[in-house]
Amino acid sequence: MKRGFFLSLVALLIAVGQPAELHAKRKPNIVFLLADDLGWKDVGCYGGPVNTPTLDRLAELGTRFTSFYSGAAVCSPSRATVLTGRQHLRAGVYSWIHDYAQKSHLLEREVTIAEVLKKNGYATVHLGKWHLGLPTQARKKPTPADHGFDYWFATGNNAGPSHRNPANFIRNGERVGKLEGYSCRLIVKEAIRWLEKHGRSDTPFFLNVWFHEPHDPIAAPYEIVRKYGSLDDPAAVYSATIENTDRAIARLIKEITRVADPENTLVVYSSDNGSYRADRVGHLRGKKGANYDGGIRVPGIFWWPGTIPAGQVETTPAGLVDLLPTICGLAGIEKPRGVHLDGSDLSPLLRGGSETFRRHQPLFWLLPNGGPAAAIRDGKYTLLAHRGYAFPRDTEKMNAILEELLEKLRADGRPELTLAQLRKEVLQKTLENREHERIRGKYVLLSMFQESWIPAIKKGSYQRFELFDLEKDPSQKRNIAKIEPETFERLRTNLLELRASVMRDAPDWIND
Repeated sequence: MKRGFFLSLVALLIAVGQPAELHAKRKPNIVFLLADDLGWKDVGCYGGPVNTPTLDRLAELGTRFTSFYSGAAVCSPSRATVLTGRQHLRAGVYSWIHDYAQKSHLLEREVTIAEVLKKNGYATVHLGKWHLGLPTQARKKPTPADHGFDYWFATGNNAGPSHRNPANFIRNGERVGKLEGYSCRLIVKEAIRWLEKHGRSDTPFFLNVWFHEPHDPIAAPYEIVRKYGSLDDPAAVYSATIENTDRAIARLIKEITRVADPENTLVVYSSDNGSYRADRVGHLRGKKGANYDGGIRVPGIFWWPGTIPAGQVETTPAGLVDLLPTICGLAGIEKPRGVHLDGSDLSPLLRGGSETFRRHQPLFWLLPNGGPAAAIRDGKYTLLAHRGYAFPRDTEKMNAILEELLEKLRADGRPELTLAQLRKEVLQKTLENREHERIRGKYVLLSMFQESWIPAIKKGSYQRFELFDLEKDPSQKRNIAKIEPETFERLRTNLLELRASVMRDAPDWIND
């Protein structure tokens, strides 16, 4: 059977299926597919260079957002926002989590999508990257089971040593050991195994599928890599990891449509943040780690045959912060009581009623060690704020580590490498040489977020702002703060009020 055939079959089922009203009383199955570090301009339906027929077909048969945003510019915070519908600092996550060096984790008091759905009769499954905190020998932390998942098969952070033959998966608290194959295929294999056991049950399911691709360290089948370039070309391997994931998603969708009614299944696809490759964010400014659009704008595809009209291209700004309230709205489930949700319910947009959609507060990003540190989007405008204080880093020690690494890299085949070049790439690229990676790891630990910074973060202020009109200036090149002072003051006030609200909720992991 040719790849993509099953999606044509699904389209046929949509065309001849029963009216959506007959399915209204049944809770929909929900599948959330999340890529890792995938850029806004990677996949085919967004004008990207990668062959992604499965995702393109889902977009064609559903709704594709053109201004869709991640929960944050880096992974752990974005994932906290996804699961809770709340700004990630409220949920205890300031930056990406290092379990061995930090207390940080997704707070157990937070109400997740899985907990909401489980309360409403769903079977809940998490598969793939977690990166919201897992226990270590020295630190007791909650697991996905403590956040509402009945079944989980996950890694604490990235697939290691790479996407090929990972050895760090954990299944329901038990380490699995080395597996053969590619991470995206292994995750889908686990999903299919679970679906086969679940069968055509009357119990609806929530599959939370978080792929590792295309996060570094990358690997993909050679036959796919060769389609995009040489086997040692990082851009070619990067693209191949995305196509490999698209093929895995094809197998997953095929199994889902075998065991479940397509007209009673919602599938959502996105990425946790923008790409670390500047060539994969299109005309956007910035990349992963930045609150410019290149770091936070991502694909957003919603597919639910018979409920979400096919062929919609939605230009209204939206994002992963909206996922929890949107799932509640589409499934007819009550939102968590007594919880401030930063996201809004997108179901009116998805059902084709854009005139009835109202966002209750602007989209807002706050990543203390990001650049810029904060951003807010309201309509066509976005305002960015730059941190007005410094973190107490040990710069002398960090510079000494860089010098040590530079000397070793020059001696090992990169004589032309400069300190400035190394400073730019040291946080982005895993090194194959174990000794080099050990040294790089010391630098990463010193440069990453430190929980001792939290008091300074809570007291901190901003020294510079930038205002952009994204309709006229999508690349964020012209700061119009002085040209439109009223808009600037309104958004500045909104940004500072939202920051104050978030900081009141955000825990101090050292002193609380």
